[in-house]
Amino acid sequence: MRALVQRVSSASVAVNDVVTGEIARGLLVLVCAMEGDTGDQAQWLAAKIAKLRIFADDVGKMNRSLLDVNGAALVVSQFTLAADTRGNRPGFSRAARPDLGLVLYEHFSASLAAAGVAVANGVFGADMQVALVNDGPVTIWLDTAQ
Repeated sequence: MRALVQRVSSASVAVNDVVTGEIARGLLVLVCAMEGDTGDQAQWLAAKIAKLRIFADDVGKMNRSLLDVNGAALVVSQFTLAADTRGNRPGFSRAARPDLGLVLYEHFSASLAAAGVAVANGVFGADMQVALVNDGPVTIWLDTAQ
């Protein structure tokens, strides 16, 4: 699985001008299930993100996790993270099939919630509008395939 994580002061996602998820301080997590991904990878990625120390401590060092700061996560599916950009027109054949992508997206969100993180969601497969206030900015790419 692949995720692009952004530390935010606030973030929201809407579908047809209706907000489906919003958070205050925390992480916007754009997540993509890749071909061949498993539930174990979704669970590993959720645990990694929950414990990722990218929030400032009392002396300004990135030393606190989402759990430490009692932050929330806005999880948005984004199959375009699987883009093959060797040509000028991106290809997305490395993304998981939509049926498997949905299962893994939901498993990732549930695993993040089970780790103790408040989770808000976008709508899988929908045309979404995402708004955020990037804090830092801090943006980190995570990939379960090493």
